[in-house]
Amino acid sequence: MNVQELVQELETVSEVNFTLPDGRSVPTHYHVTEVGEIRKTFVDCGNVLRDESKIVIQLWEANDYDHRMTPEKFKGIIQSTFQRIGFGNHQVEVEYQGERSIERFSLNANGQGFQLESLHTDCLAKGTCGIPEKKKVSLADLQKQTGCDPNSGCC
Repeated sequence: MNVQELVQELETVSEVNFTLPDGRSVPTHYHVTEVGEIRKTFVDCGNVLRDESKIVIQLWEANDYDHRMTPEKFKGIIQSTFQRIGFGNHQVEVEYQGERSIERFSLNANGQGFQLESLHTDCLAKGTCGIPEKKKVSLADLQKQTGCDPNSGCC
C-alpha cells in the first residue's frame, strides 16, 4: 500500500486498527510516534545500483489506555509530515515493537482496518545470479499435462 492508498483508506474507515501477521491486534491505545521517509541506495548481487524510498510509520503503545487514534488524526499526521518533508507516493511500512526488537511490516487494507504483513528478503537479480524463476502451475493444468486422473491411483 502506498501513501495515497493509505490516505484514501483512512477516509473510509471509522477506526484505525492494525492486525499483526499472527492474528493479534495492536492495542487500540497505540500512538504514532514517527512518520518518515527512509531512502536506501545499494548495489544488488547482480551489481546493479538501486535507489529505494519507503514511508515508515512507527506505532508505540503507552500506558494511557483511553487514547484512541481517529482516522482524521492519523490522516492529519501523514499530511503534516508530507508538508514538512515532501515525500513521494512511496510504499508504506509500519514499525512496531516485537519480542526483542523493532519489527517492520508491509501494510495492506483488510476491509475493517489494516493488516501488517511480514517482510521477506529476496534476490533482486535472479537472472544474473543463476537462480531459476519459479513457474506457477495450476493443478488443473498439471493434470492435463501428465494425463493423470486423481482417481486413477497413479498420483
